[in-house]
Amino acid sequence: MTNAAGLDRSGQDVTAFLQDGTYAEAVYTYIDADVTGVDNDGNKSGDIAESYDFFRYGVKTDLNDKFSVGVLYDEPFGAAASYTGDNNFTGVANVTGAGAIQTVAKTSAEKTQNKINALQGQLDSTQDPIASLIYQTGINALEQAAVGFDSLEESPSIEAYNNLIQATQQSIATSEQTIQTLANLGVLTGDNLAEAQALLESNKGDLAQSEAARDAIQDLLNIDESTNVEVRSNTLSLIGGMKFGPENQFQVYGGPVAQRLQADVKLRGNAYKGAAGYTAHSAPNQDYGWLAGVSYSKPEIALKAALTYRSEIDHSIDMYEDFPALAIQGQSRTGVSNFEVTTPKSVNFDFQTGVNPTTLATAKIRWVPWSDFSISPTKYTQASELPLVDYSDDQWQVELGLGKRIAPKFAVSGSIGWDSGAGDPTTSLGPIEGYYSVGLGAKYDVTENWAVSAGGKYLWFGDAEGALPDRSIVSNFEDNDGFILGAKLSYQAK
Repeated sequence: MTNAAGLDRSGQDVTAFLQDGTYAEAVYTYIDADVTGVDNDGNKSGDIAESYDFFRYGVKTDLNDKFSVGVLYDEPFGAAASYTGDNNFTGVANVTGAGAIQTVAKTSAEKTQNKINALQGQLDSTQDPIASLIYQTGINALEQAAVGFDSLEESPSIEAYNNLIQATQQSIATSEQTIQTLANLGVLTGDNLAEAQALLESNKGDLAQSEAARDAIQDLLNIDESTNVEVRSNTLSLIGGMKFGPENQFQVYGGPVAQRLQADVKLRGNAYKGAAGYTAHSAPNQDYGWLAGVSYSKPEIALKAALTYRSEIDHSIDMYEDFPALAIQGQSRTGVSNFEVTTPKSVNFDFQTGVNPTTLATAKIRWVPWSDFSISPTKYTQASELPLVDYSDDQWQVELGLGKRIAPKFAVSGSIGWDSGAGDPTTSLGPIEGYYSVGLGAKYDVTENWAVSAGGKYLWFGDAEGALPDRSIVSNFEDNDGFILGAKLSYQAK
């Protein structure tokens, strides 16, 4: 889970760079959400939101009255979710397994009938009594197999599948022994012997495919875990700024951004249909982007305004995937491949102004185009023709605050906030639709340069339906909430 739309976590704050003089801060944030819902069968999901924490660091200094440099570290994007309990997102995907058996049985029955039709045509056209015997024997064996596949389709189970395979193995063994005996007696020779052996080898090939599909389904049914996702990111921004204007009230700033991204995903349970049992693990990848902004300040009324743009960052990620459904279809289920993920661009507007000598009003607005974002691992996308994760809407986030100094060294603050979310229905791996928030904080000046701050926010999450990439609804989440706690140590020398 995230505490905002899409995978947004930190908000990518740059206000540390906009402080006067030499400034440094270390910020710790802890987020705990209570996100519960039900699957389509009414089973409770458990609290899927795992608590998580992250750090943010910043340091900047003015080289002179015109130029400034700084470094910012944060963890901008992430997710942490895990289903618990007995529901369609946990445990053995028995419904999916039964459906796979039905699909295999239906396909095998159709293939067997085609072979029967072909042999019947050969039987009708031959005048050779030995050949007729071969074709009729083959038809009889295939008709028996077709009946078995029809029965398996009607009553799919791994036990019935095993019984059918054992019966087929015995039938093939009997046929092979009969062919060998007739060949030794000189009854089967030449073309007739070759025809009988070809038919036998064809049936052996079909049996091998059935055994491989059975083994793959059994592997799927052996997976007894819970759906889980974790995404982590780390960003380091190097910023340089130049002030201008009659009183250096304007500043342009920008610089390169290095970003590291890693993800782990497990899809479990019947909710994910053919994707049940899918596992993905990405190697950490680091790529680069940039940021740029402009700010205005008027110190006599404590006014600061800044507009910051962060670019998209294209990641080329090596990901290991395990997709059990591919093995059922006779394809390779595991592999490492490379695919592209582009973390979204963003725009932040930060504003503050003094209301009176002891009161400060603040406003923050953030926009992130999550509708342009998707995660499309190679095997998953090739098999489903859909991305693993995507969003339908862009994110808007607004926060308004008011700070009051109530003693020379002590100040308090309050805030209200709103996050639009990134669409509803949304991914089953993060089923909330934005939030409303209220926050309180306090700051104490330990010395002239050092200060400590602490605060918290309470979040009311928007109701959302969880959906698969094909937009089918698999869950419903309502009346959820969470809280954020934070602490900051800062140093400033003007």
